[in-house]
Parts: sequence; structure tokens; C-alpha cells
Amino acid sequence: MSDAAQPSADEVRAAAEAVKAALDRHLDAVERRSGEDDPAVYAAFDELAAAAEVYDELLYDTYDEVTPFEIPGSEALPAYAGPEDPSALSVLIRRDYTVAEPQRLLHQAQRIADLDPDAADEAAGPSADAAAVVGSSVHAALGVLFGEFEPDEIASRHKEFGLEEGDSTLWVAAADEPAEPGEWLSAPFDQADPQRVVCRFDVSAVFDEELGDDDELEPLDRER
Repeated sequence: MSDAAQPSADEVRAAAEAVKAALDRHLDAVERRSGEDDPAVYAAFDELAAAAEVYDELLYDTYDEVTPFEIPGSEALPAYAGPEDPSALSVLIRRDYTVAEPQRLLHQAQRIADLDPDAADEAAGPSADAAAVVGSSVHAALGVLFGEFEPDEIASRHKEFGLEEGDSTLWVAAADEPAEPGEWLSAPFDQADPQRVVCRFDVSAVFDEELGDDDELEPLDRER
């Protein structure tokens, strides 16, 4: 950064005062919170994070010093902008898997088809032999597996089916009113709005990588 573009000492001092004021507003919001997911607390958190980031940058540019603050990255959710009293909600879930053991998956799917041919009807088609539908097709095996078991059961038994877990996330998003039956089925995720997310729950191996040997992983109930 050139000398002409460097912030002044007064700018750094003003940024420090802004952090102090944001701290006071955050504490006040926490003390007055109306519930676990009070939007005023989240808004004060975001304001504090933004003020701390400005101060951190100005301090480094002017004095080549850093703060001990950990500033949330840009991947965080934006500030909540949904209704304060939602009358409806949507729960959006994504779970990623790797087919780690295709033969195990094929074996389990074939076993399901052999024991319950009706479970394979959709994957097999009306004229096919359900008991022989799987064969060597991972595509057919996945159809049988997810046709037989609920997603939560597959998540809890994924290793049994030759699957390896990847990242997963669950978003609880506020809505103004319930959707009409069938309204969004053709494009279920197109209207996902991060600004309407009330809370979210994330699971990722990246959290394990960030922990030290003596650290414990805490559940993440919101990505702020």
C-alpha cells in the first residue's frame, strides 16, 4: 500500500471506537434477547464482525499490527431479513456421499430386491424382473436403496451400504405463507434465500481438520 493511500491515525482511532460501540450494542442485544434465535442478536453480531474487520485492516495497514480477532469469512450467511414471526418454514437438507464400496452397495440392493421385489418396482419398471434389477448397475442399486429406506436411516447406516459421508447441511428457512401443494416440486431449491435462514446445522470434515489434539468438536447450530 502506498504512503498516499495509507489510513491516518485518526481513522484507526475512529475504527477502534466503532468496535467499542459495536461491542456495547452486541452485549445489550444479548442481555435483552427474546429467545435463542433472536434476530437482534444476530444483527448485532454481524455489525460487530464488520467493525472488527475494518479495524483489523486499518491497524495492519497503518502500524503493521494485527488483532487477536477471528473475523468470519465471506462464506457466512448474510444478515437475516425474513419475517420476525414466520407463519411457515421450509427445511432444506443436503447430504453428500461417495460410493466407497460399489460391490457392497450392489450386494445390499440385490438383497433388498430379493427379499422384497415390490421395493425394486420403480427402479425395475413394470415389465422387468425386480429380483434381477440390480445386476452391476450402481444407478439401479441406488434407486432400490433410496426407495426402501428413509434418508435419515441411510445416513445412520451409510457404511453398511458401502457409502462414505461427505459434507451435510440443514437449513431452516422462514416463509411468508405455506406453499400450495405441488407448487415448487419441479424446482425445489430455486427459491432458497440465505437471508431467510433462521438457523442452520453443518457437518464437515473441515471442522475436524481445524481442531487440535486436545480440542472437542462442538455442534454448529448456525453459520454466522
